[in-house]
Amino acid sequence: MTTTPPAAHALADPELIAAYGDHVLAVEPTGAEPVPAGARHGNPLQLLWTWTSPNMEFATVFIGVLAVGVFHLAFWPAVLALVLGTGLGSVAHAFLGLAGPRFGVPQMVAGRSAFGFRGNALPAGLNALTAGIGWFAVNSVSAAYALNTLLAWPLLLCLFIVVVLQVAIAYFGHNFIHTAERYTFPVLTVIFVVASIVILAKSHPGTANGAGAFPGAFWLTAGAAFGYAAGWTPYGSDYTRYLPKETAKWKVALWPGLGVFLSCVGLGIVGAASVTVAIPADVAAKLSLTGAFTYGLPTWLANLTLLAIAVGGIAANALNIYSGTLSFVAMGIKLPPIVRRATVALVFGAAGTAVAWSGLSDSAGKYENFLLVITYWIGPWLAVVFTDRLLRRGQSDAQVGALLQDTRFRLWAGPLAMAAGTALGVWLFSNQTEYVGVVPRHVPGIGDLAFAAGFLIAGALYLVLLRIPGLGPASATVAPAATAAPADVV
Repeated sequence: MTTTPPAAHALADPELIAAYGDHVLAVEPTGAEPVPAGARHGNPLQLLWTWTSPNMEFATVFIGVLAVGVFHLAFWPAVLALVLGTGLGSVAHAFLGLAGPRFGVPQMVAGRSAFGFRGNALPAGLNALTAGIGWFAVNSVSAAYALNTLLAWPLLLCLFIVVVLQVAIAYFGHNFIHTAERYTFPVLTVIFVVASIVILAKSHPGTANGAGAFPGAFWLTAGAAFGYAAGWTPYGSDYTRYLPKETAKWKVALWPGLGVFLSCVGLGIVGAASVTVAIPADVAAKLSLTGAFTYGLPTWLANLTLLAIAVGGIAANALNIYSGTLSFVAMGIKLPPIVRRATVALVFGAAGTAVAWSGLSDSAGKYENFLLVITYWIGPWLAVVFTDRLLRRGQSDAQVGALLQDTRFRLWAGPLAMAAGTALGVWLFSNQTEYVGVVPRHVPGIGDLAFAAGFLIAGALYLVLLRIPGLGPASATVAPAATAAPADVV
């Protein structure tokens, strides 16, 4: 067995990272590099507002609107589906953030232990597209519509205003993002709580009786809610990696999980209720989605809510662009020194703007499909990551941390299991406007279970593939304990 030292990935100057410290008005120098102990700072409580503010926006509200207004689910079953889907996504998100203090790396770098250095390009690349371009476009559109309704400015102008602000926040990086989310947190919370009380008071939940519900409406809603909450899971340790290693694990898990759950469930329920607010048909035909949501509010509160929707969209996209760029650099692509994380953020902003521009029409149908498509790859990815964490429970942080930076480390079982789980899950159980799988075609009431099927298939297949020569862990260093662990677990 060779004892050749592992090939380490090129890292930024630790002194440069340490100098960054807790400075807010400074461009973060780190990308996929581990944050050294001397540069660790922060309080886990900051994760509460970092994961609440980005959800105080219309994309969250619209999940509830989809449930009642599009899927025609009855109000209380819609509430249950929102709680179920969001709860599962929030728990997964809380768990994954624990890798941050342990290894000091972004989430997609922590995943290298399950996918290998090169194989990790599959989930990292998908997340770069999903976060930096897909979610960027979705939230830019909702924020632009809110500004358009509020100021009556041209929609395209509103889109560019939103884009410039959110790209600027992401460009500065970690500390600036946490600070921006902290200051928007109380403002957004107060405005949305007051608006929610008024909308709930004017709603008529009983009119949403589910009489015209789509087949599988409950599971479609739960899947969409999970897709939104779980859409944050690939970002988990991106915002915890600067915390000191000794930070209590329960705090690192509790605050982000609670932030996602409370904000998503709360605004999802309000969105479901808003569909039952009486609006004259001739008026409703002229309203945008955000305009319909604020229709029953007093003018002053409606204007504040529209402003909050725009600010919330910007708060969400600051995270999306930032994490999208981290995922891109985590793919292991060698970039010239001039192309840093901050520069990639500008490129992603431009690409996301183009997609958002094209999505200004039929935003409702595209958003529904997007939420479901996210779950198709995140479900199998989560299965492989969770299984890997279970198999490595006996390894030290130092062992795993060294593996994450080893460019020679290969583990092809991970990407193969994820790809197969995604493909089979979609082929068998997808149920959306662009494609209906084999099972829903014959049993429409089953909804869209591609996530659950993909999760189970990928997890089981990963355990099997680990035993096949050439697909299990291989490195220049001593092989990790995961090579022997499957025999004890399965």
